[in-house]
Amino acid sequence: MNTTKRIALVGSTLLIASLALTGCTINIGGTGGMNDGMMGNNQSASDFSGTDIMFAQMMIPHHQQAVDMSTLAETHTTNPEILALAKQIKDAQAPEIEQMTAWIDSAGAGMEMGHDMGMGGMLSDEQMTALGNAQGAEFDKLYLEGMIGHHEGALQMTQMITDSNNAEAKELAANIVTSQTAEIEKMKQMLAAM
Repeated sequence: MNTTKRIALVGSTLLIASLALTGCTINIGGTGGMNDGMMGNNQSASDFSGTDIMFAQMMIPHHQQAVDMSTLAETHTTNPEILALAKQIKDAQAPEIEQMTAWIDSAGAGMEMGHDMGMGGMLSDEQMTALGNAQGAEFDKLYLEGMIGHHEGALQMTQMITDSNNAEAKELAANIVTSQTAEIEKMKQMLAAM
């Protein structure tokens, strides 16, 4: 490949990347297609930006793992505090999964981003297996340690949308920060008392 073609390829790649990073908006209330966000038109409060949708694509599997971890608690511990916490987490995060899935469906976007993005706090397959094999006090300790890291990762991820122009996305970020910050503190106290 000659130098001119390389420069053209690099330039076009950079242009595509910069357009992607500007957060093209997706019109949720309309046809489900891309609106004129790339052309500089104002984004209305009902539109989800590309960043809002990417957040949902990342947070859905993140939340799903927390739900799965909490489902394990139902059969792996008899600790009433752990059981109450697991129910609280499932009751909060399952509806948020549905909410974010609706954003993606309405936008006509896919559930997958098409590339791998690191999601902080996710348990590895080995950690999930260890949690699934644990019972009683051992489960409680692994659950709390894993869920604290999981929640801390979620708090980092919400930084993507805390300043979203979309009121629903911004409210969801605020709700996640409030609930999961409180749960982290509670879980740290529970862990310290073991």
